[in-house]
Amino acid sequence: MAVIVQKYGGTSVETIEKIQGIAKRIVKRKSEGHDMVIVVSAMGKSTDTLIRMAYDITPDPHRRELDVLMATGEQVSMSLLSIALNHIGADAVSFTGQQLGIKTEGSHTKSRIAEISEEKILEELSKGKIVIAAGFQGVNEDNEITTLGRGGSDTTAVALAAKLQAQCEIYTDVDGIYTIDPRLYPSARKLEYISYEEMLEMASSGASVMHSRSIELAEKYKVPVLVALNTGDIPGTIIKEMDNTMENTAITGIAVNNDEAIITLNGVPHDIRVVAEIFQSIANKEINIDMISQTFPVNKLVNISFTLPKTDLYQASMILDTFKDKIFTFSYEAYENISKLSVVGLGMNSQSGVAAKVFNLLAENNIPVSIVTTSEIKISYVISPDDQKKAIEAIAREFDL
Repeated sequence: MAVIVQKYGGTSVETIEKIQGIAKRIVKRKSEGHDMVIVVSAMGKSTDTLIRMAYDITPDPHRRELDVLMATGEQVSMSLLSIALNHIGADAVSFTGQQLGIKTEGSHTKSRIAEISEEKILEELSKGKIVIAAGFQGVNEDNEITTLGRGGSDTTAVALAAKLQAQCEIYTDVDGIYTIDPRLYPSARKLEYISYEEMLEMASSGASVMHSRSIELAEKYKVPVLVALNTGDIPGTIIKEMDNTMENTAITGIAVNNDEAIITLNGVPHDIRVVAEIFQSIANKEINIDMISQTFPVNKLVNISFTLPKTDLYQASMILDTFKDKIFTFSYEAYENISKLSVVGLGMNSQSGVAAKVFNLLAENNIPVSIVTTSEIKISYVISPDDQKKAIEAIAREFDL
């Protein structure tokens, strides 16, 4: 029998009624002759609630304890789904990441899956059971509970599918992947398929449908991933290897991220060793920096701007405060009110003039740009959130998104 790994997101399991509905769907799929492995997220916004409680106590909660706290959300979902399945006559069993042997590496709250043992899952499947796994979590080399960061349940599902050589299906509150988030642009088109490369750029740029690490794993192990509505009755989008037809379109989609901030460093000595020390200090705290822009040196000083997650702004500020005593010319400013807009498409490799066309659109609509970065298939712009709607509509109309 073929193994199917399904993942259900937080909105899919946010109520008992929804959990019971999913249980019936799983039983129906199993009756078609499949072995079922189910990965679940925490119910609804329960992870946000847990995090908020921690930050109500302190602006800098201990990362180990945050992991212990957040990992409880998925355990609630997995046990309730197992109870629902057993209640309707299915034989189901749930496991935490630790029980399944999901080994992680890296720092707390931002760990990566290093290894998965499939023995426990295969043992239970051989008994005819439905296996339910808590997403988003594992244990490190010290047997400490760790979590995989936002969207980590996607990563768990893809990693399990790769290990089991299984089909992977991600069920969420949207019926597929769109050219633009329909909440931001209601006329957006749903994509029948999208390449791993494009989806990775979209995810890393703020598209919330999939987690970027999960796409990296899917691409590495060539796991096609279906993204579909949690009712399962509407065709979704397949993420797969690129083919020649994908380069026919210059821009496949637009991703928007309103969860980042900009820090501008002023009066930095034009000395690569100084710049390296600053960024190494930030990297040591596992803070991911995205866009970087540096001015031309004046009087042997430069200004450097970069974006980072808003959640890491406090910790980054603490680090940068230490450089005020080391460099007498140094100061910094932080801006949280920004919007990062990224246009993504494999067609940029073969079609020239995309960047110029987008710049012209922004100019025609009087939209100032703070920072721009490019890659082979992506261009990202930092603009004001007040201009976000206007920018999306102009680009979407021009490129028929």
